[in-house]
Amino acid sequence: MRDSILPVALIAAGVAWLLFNLDWIPSFDWVVTLVLIGSGIAILILEGITKKSVVGGPLLIALGAAWLLHFHFDARWRILAPSLFIITGGLMLVARLAIVPESRRNASVAKATPLE
Repeated sequence: MRDSILPVALIAAGVAWLLFNLDWIPSFDWVVTLVLIGSGIAILILEGITKKSVVGGPLLIALGAAWLLHFHFDARWRILAPSLFIITGGLMLVARLAIVPESRRNASVAKATPLE
């Protein structure tokens, strides 16, 4: 189930985009923002703190925030895009830390193993 979060988020975004193009929903920008931020939060909740979720969840949240800033506060992509690169690099460095578990399963094993 956990490995299917991103594809489900992409399908939801595609459905929202299609519904907007069919004029069935009023504001595409808000839907995209909510789908991106909601997907990021869902990844963090469903997967917990792992090397993948530490990058994927906050990155989707940052993309949703960038989308919102661009369309509702006139922030330019020439500022937002490099900022997203910086955020992505920082998240990738955080994921390399030894305290971030590889997966949820490894996190529970690490907690159960006594320190020597």
